[in-house]
Amino acid sequence: MTGSLTEHLAAAVRATRAARGLSVNALARTSGVSRAMISKVEQGDAQPTAALLARLSAALGLTLSELIARAEGENQRLVRAVDQVLWTDPDTGYRRRALSPPSSSPLELVEVELPAGASVPFPAETYTFISQQIWMLEGRLRFVEGTATHELEPGDCLQLGAPAPCVFVNPTDRPCRYLVALCKRPG
Repeated sequence: MTGSLTEHLAAAVRATRAARGLSVNALARTSGVSRAMISKVEQGDAQPTAALLARLSAALGLTLSELIARAEGENQRLVRAVDQVLWTDPDTGYRRRALSPPSSSPLELVEVELPAGASVPFPAETYTFISQQIWMLEGRLRFVEGTATHELEPGDCLQLGAPAPCVFVNPTDRPCRYLVALCKRPG
């Protein structure tokens, strides 16, 4: 994540929390992220992981893409490939490209590249207000959804079920790529 994006992300988290009338304590309780870490993120002193950003965005009622779009501060209908926001998890190397224009549309498309041997967990709260499908582009992905394990190969498409803790695992020695299509549920 670039320094500029880190700063903009810090401002987006802080502004969204304030707009929702949440204290740092309240956001910590809701997200399960410590007050100290939230403060570091809001001050731009920490590069948050994918799992941490997912917890914060869910607690703020946003998708991860919406939070990143707020950090970018744009609202347009076309986003050129060169301008798509690419974010890399500092812990796992998980790379996430926001394909959709940052707008108020409920549909979002995200391309993910998961490095060989990487594993990225997301808590059930991440999926509370969204519906998702995973479409495999390259490689193999082991997707653990609660107690179910799905082995996905190129061309496979999986509709996620009810919110459950999930883990994206690349069990191979090569990166895998997949598209996540997500839609916010009304209400």
